[in-house]
Amino acid sequence: MNRSAENYNSILKPYASNKANYLGRLYPETTSAYRSEYQRDRDRVIHCSSFRRLKHKTQVFVYHEGDHFRTRLTHSLEVSQISRSIARYMGLNEDLCEALSLAHDLGHTPFGHAGEDVLSECMSSYGGFDHNIQSLRILLLLENIYEKFPGLNLSTNTVDGLLKHNGPIVDENKVLSLLPDIKNYKINFQTFGSLEAQISSLSDDIAYNNHDIDDGLRANFFTIDDLKEIPILKDIILETYDKNSTKNNYKLVRRLIDYMVTDLINNSIEQINLNNISSIEKVHKASKEIIIFSEKTNNLIKNIKSFLFNNMYKHVHIQKWSEESKIILNTIFIYYMKNYNKIEKNFNNSNSKERNISDYISGMTDKYAIDLYNSIK
Repeated sequence: MNRSAENYNSILKPYASNKANYLGRLYPETTSAYRSEYQRDRDRVIHCSSFRRLKHKTQVFVYHEGDHFRTRLTHSLEVSQISRSIARYMGLNEDLCEALSLAHDLGHTPFGHAGEDVLSECMSSYGGFDHNIQSLRILLLLENIYEKFPGLNLSTNTVDGLLKHNGPIVDENKVLSLLPDIKNYKINFQTFGSLEAQISSLSDDIAYNNHDIDDGLRANFFTIDDLKEIPILKDIILETYDKNSTKNNYKLVRRLIDYMVTDLINNSIEQINLNNISSIEKVHKASKEIIIFSEKTNNLIKNIKSFLFNNMYKHVHIQKWSEESKIILNTIFIYYMKNYNKIEKNFNNSNSKERNISDYISGMTDKYAIDLYNSIK
């Protein structure tokens, strides 16, 4: 590792992911002369084709509905920015946070959660579908750009963090059935992920709640005054705008992100001290997450999610596209079940015909799926 990387490790807290607790790669590689291991992971994610395709994958609005609505790509970049800011202040590994944040949504289907629902239904008799595990299938198996190994050969630390995006694994059998290769990494499914993994997960919550508010306001699904029905948020709105202020979306979203980030940092530092977290081993062995919001902010986030569910995700416009997208993906799945020979050869990473079809469809962009549907319906 070069001098700058050594200096970077020296400023990290003892409970951060650093050189001393690096777990290596499944396929050993020569150490880079100028990049840390987590920089390499981040760079491999950014340069893979699955990451580029996120620019045409739905966050809430389908790609062609407006140039300024979020896509999976812009969402991932925003999660990365938030997680890096938190990690830097807390003395944790920014590069690992960035790698995890940029990779966490690679497994999403076209058309967002509606697409995941229909692919889960199509695969219900063949092991199911889970976008978090699909992200790992992409990174461990499906990306095919190196001659010496499948996937991107990310560090075990990064794989562990992605696997535990939502905490310790409850259903080990599900993970092993969808991704048997994960056994090769010898990961303890029952422990919590690194603090960087925990930050990436909650940065995801901060990003999509705030930016879905922004997109909902932009789409005129609701107004800033409508948001006053949310306890706590009402007080933030009143503090943000005096009687002479122009009510613009950016001002509120900036204020709300700052509120959540500040709460997360202060509360997490308190938890580190209360739980005597002095090493990454203590992070893994902890009985609960260390990176957490205060109860007050948790309630705020729950209420925002409920508001968005009722006023945005269930909006007639979004529901219309959800129903259309389900027809599109169901038609495509049936088509490939009958015309399996038309699946691209590099999507043949499983003994299961259905799993290979699922891999292929989940990697499609909205545009590709729409064009394909129009050509086969």
